[in-house]
Order: sequence, then structure tokens, then C-alpha cells
Amino acid sequence: MPATEQQRGRTDFDLKAKAEKKRADPGEVIAVIRRVLAENGREYIWSYAWAAAWLLAVGATMGGMAWVMGSVVDEIFYKQSGGQIFWICTFVIGIFALRGFGSYAQSVILARVGNNLVARYQQRIFDHLMRLGVDFHTSVRSGRIAAQVNANVGGIRDLLSQTLTAVVRDFVSLIGLVAVMVYQDPVLSIFAFLIGPPLIYAVNRLMRRLRSITRSAVEVNSRLIGAMQEATQGIAVVKAFTMEDQLSRRIGKLIKDAEARNNKMNRISERLTPISEMLAGFAVAGVIAYAGYRSVYSQMPPGALVSFITALLLAYDPARRLARTQVGLERSLVNARMIYEILDLKPQQGDAPDASSLDVPRGEIKFEDVHFGYSEELPVLHGVTFTAEAGKTTAIVGASGAGKSTLTALLERFYDVESGMITIDGQDIAKVTKSSLRKQIAFVSQQPYLFEGSIADNIRYGREDATDAEVRAAAELAAADGFIREQPQGYDTQVGENGVTLSGGQRQRVSIARAIVRNAPILLLDEATSALDTESEARVQDALAVIMKGRTVVVIAHRLSTVVNADKIVVLESGRVVEEGTHQSLLADPHGVYSRYHRVQSSKGLGLVNDIKRAPAVAKRTREGTAA
Repeated sequence: MPATEQQRGRTDFDLKAKAEKKRADPGEVIAVIRRVLAENGREYIWSYAWAAAWLLAVGATMGGMAWVMGSVVDEIFYKQSGGQIFWICTFVIGIFALRGFGSYAQSVILARVGNNLVARYQQRIFDHLMRLGVDFHTSVRSGRIAAQVNANVGGIRDLLSQTLTAVVRDFVSLIGLVAVMVYQDPVLSIFAFLIGPPLIYAVNRLMRRLRSITRSAVEVNSRLIGAMQEATQGIAVVKAFTMEDQLSRRIGKLIKDAEARNNKMNRISERLTPISEMLAGFAVAGVIAYAGYRSVYSQMPPGALVSFITALLLAYDPARRLARTQVGLERSLVNARMIYEILDLKPQQGDAPDASSLDVPRGEIKFEDVHFGYSEELPVLHGVTFTAEAGKTTAIVGASGAGKSTLTALLERFYDVESGMITIDGQDIAKVTKSSLRKQIAFVSQQPYLFEGSIADNIRYGREDATDAEVRAAAELAAADGFIREQPQGYDTQVGENGVTLSGGQRQRVSIARAIVRNAPILLLDEATSALDTESEARVQDALAVIMKGRTVVVIAHRLSTVVNADKIVVLESGRVVEEGTHQSLLADPHGVYSRYHRVQSSKGLGLVNDIKRAPAVAKRTREGTAA
């Protein structure tokens, strides 16, 4: 089977990390910024314009501060002009006031825009993840996705904020200060400019190393957070199998790995500090030496020299920030790219261009020569053909791995068939919209899943506009109303993570109520009563018998006792339909597959007793064989 588009997308998603270490495109930052601006520019153009205006004002104050120092020295200390003190001090106060208000205003604006950007991308990523197929979510660990999104979504915000701050404030400040330096003494300016080429060379060398280590650090942190999340979600299994020490050692290795990579990333990014400080020291020392020589031996007024040195010292901060901005941009670039790698994944199952809404007047389901496999090496169904008649119950039975649950996944279009066709009332489900298809189906899986919120919220997920009365009626039919009313807040009781506050049987009954309230013409039950005790199962079976009337029902079952009253039983074996009929007609063939299943399950209790009796002898033979 050829690779699907989604599989190719995941392959690209995995291989891009390796490509990061081999190439570095200098135009990549511009390309990502251009994409972010194209997607968000219109929304934030005025906010960024105001922030840029304030940043320009802050940048301009730096040059003004350096320029006024010449007047301070010459007019006040050298010429002893007392009349200039008031105006010079007023000018200095104005510069600092403008700087203070400008810094505050741009910080507040950029913070508000940045937070809104993060919220927009969080919503966008979640919506996109919901559109991706089940195959993506089964192949990528959910904890890792959540951790990666959490770690990377800020990259979009930082990319824009850092770029704007660097270009507008720091670049303008640097240009203004350099202009003051050149104006005051062009010869001295040459000494300051000497640090430029080696600083640029050092930054470029650091960037090539920082890009790959940043991605690997993000991925290791994502694995760590994902592993912690999985351990806490499976705490009952951890305790039951005394896995605490084992998991602690495993998490400890991930923690040390993450710590080492983060330390390495910080070491590389911080190497710019000593390099830039040493280069700046040489430049300042050269300026002082040359200027001091001229001042001592040429008797030049000190105002221009002081103004120049002030501009030089003030220029160091924006120059250093601009150099470090590239370090920050590299980190943000990696974060932003990893977000876009998720957003650029195309859903494997899109609606057909001319897809129409599904109309279900009757509810007849047909599988016609359906072939399917989860991969080329793992075929599951081989030419499955059968009909689930409208308004009747069709049971699918077979051994584990026969393909029963796969049939429900294909009917819901979690996956698309390789060949063949599935129709509902003669309409090919591949040619209708997935939304209209799934709205006609109520589904109860063998592993009930509850979401954050109250019990009533979880039932209402079946149909958003269901009234409180309909929610309670569905719970009563699912034999759930009794235990729900016993909860501390009744239907408003919070269920906890995945319904941890409820028992397995209670969670299953809530999920059945969710299917009941959907009021769909087709009902899929995948081992719907597998988690219930005998008494609850009997009550739910009675409830299901009521709501199944007039609906097309497909039941997946291991226990044959739950399907004896089905209108039709389809027997699957190794992905093929081997028998069809009613319970009695299938039992009539003593050599049939269904009869064999029935005999095995009927003698299950006796077989279990015999297995227990044989256990000591088997254990003894095993020990003797091991010793030999």
C-alpha cells in the first residue's frame, strides 16, 4: 500500500530535525517572519505601529543623551556658563521622562499583542489537531504533542516582539549614537567600528551551533513532560505493578538529558557575552588612549571627547542587544518552525470536493468487498461483505484481532478503505461529509472516555443542545441516574481527569447515556457492557433494548451471551466473513466457527477450574526444564 499523505507528513515532521543540523538558510528568519506577518499583520498593524512609535522615541533619547553631554562639559564645567544649567537640566529630565513613558507604553502594547498571539495560535493548533485523522493521534504521543505546543507556541510571539524591538529601538538607537560619534570625531569612530567584523563572525559561528541544539533541547523537554504526564495518568497501573522506582530511573535519565542539553544551549548562547565584552574593552581602551593623548598634548576642549565617549558607551548596549537578538531569533525561529510543522500537516481524510450531507431515511448499512490495512505490512480486512439491515440489530463476533473494531472505525470514517465500498442507504460514505456522517451515528466504545467537566457536561457532549430533562432521561435509560444522584453535587459533580472519580462501570454508563442523548438513527456498540457487573449489565441491556427499537444497531461483542437476540450475527475470522445468520441457525452447524466459540465460552468456567488445577504441575515442569 503506498504511503498516505498523512504518513508522508509525519515522515517530514520527523526528518526535519535531522535537516536542521545539516543546513542553515540565512533567509529563513525573514521567511518565517513574513509568514507570521501575512497571517496576523492586519490584526495587529496599528498596535505594532504605536509600539514602533514609542520605540523610536526611546531610541532617539539615547542619541540626545550622548549629545547633551558635550554641552554639559563645555557650557557648564569648561565655560562656566550658569545660564545654561536650567535649560540643560530641563532637557535631561525631558529625555528621561520620554524614555520612561515610551518604555512603559511599548512594553504594555507588545505584551498585550504577544499574549493575544499565543492565545490565537493555541486555538489554531488545537483546531488543527482536531482536524487531523485518528491515524496521526495514534502514531504520535499525546503528551509529547501537548508539551511541544506549550514549549514552542511562544516562539511566534517572541519572533515578532524581538524583531520589532531590535529593528526599531536598538537599531535606531545605534544609528543615532553612531551619528553623534562621527559628528564629534570621525577619526575616533574608526576605533569603535573595529569590533564590528569579529563580532559578526562570532555571532554567525554561534548561530550554526545554536540552531540544532535548540531543537534537540525542545524535543527532549517535550519527551520529558510527556513521560511525566503519562506516568501520572497511569498512576493506578504504576502502583499496582510497583513501577515507581523503574519509572523514576527512566524519568531521571530524561531529566538529566534535558538538563545537559539546556546547559549546553545556555553555554553556547552566552558565549557571545565574553566575546562582545572583550571586543568592546579593546575598542574603548583604544578610544581613551587616542583621545587622552590628544587632550593632554593638543589641549583640545573636553566636551566633544566626553560626548563621544558617552555615545560610545551608550552604543555598546544596543549593539550588544542586536547581537544577542540574533541568538534569541534563532531560538524563536526553531520554536516557530516546529509549530508550523504541525500546522502544515494535511489531514489525510478530507471531504470530497463535491461531498454532500448524508441523509438517513432508513439506516441500511452495506459493506461491499472491503479491504483495509493499517499499513502495507498489516492487512486487517480481506473482502468483507455483509449488510446490516435498517432498523435491526447486527452483531459482529470473532476472536481478538479478527477486525471487529476496525469495521466500526471504517464506518465512522476514522480511516478510509483501500478498496471496496461502505454505503448507508445507498450513499457511499466516502462521498458525504464526515460531519454529517458522524452526526447520524451514536457510538459507545469498549474504553469509555470522559472529559474535564461535570457529569451532565459529559452526557451533553452527545448533543450540545440537549436539555437538562433530556440529559436526565438518557441517564435513567443507561441505568446511571441512581449513582449520579448519589454524587456530592449530583449531575454537576466534576468527573476528574478521564472520570477518575467514577468506577469503570459508572464511566461506561455515562458514555452510554451520551450515546442515548445523541438520538441518532444508527447506534454502534463496541463491547458497550464489557466494564459492567452482572446486575448493571442486565439493567443496561434492558435499557439498550428500548433505545435500539427502530434503529440500525451494530454490536461488536466477545461474549456471545450479549448477542443471542440479534437479528443477524456476522462471524469474522482473520479479517474475513465466514458465517452469517441468527444465533439458532449458526448453532445448527456443529462444525461452524460460531458453534466453536459458543462451546468454548460455555465451558469457560470449567476450563478455568482445570487450568487452576493444572497450574502447579505446569510450574513444576517449567522449573525442571529451566534447571536442565
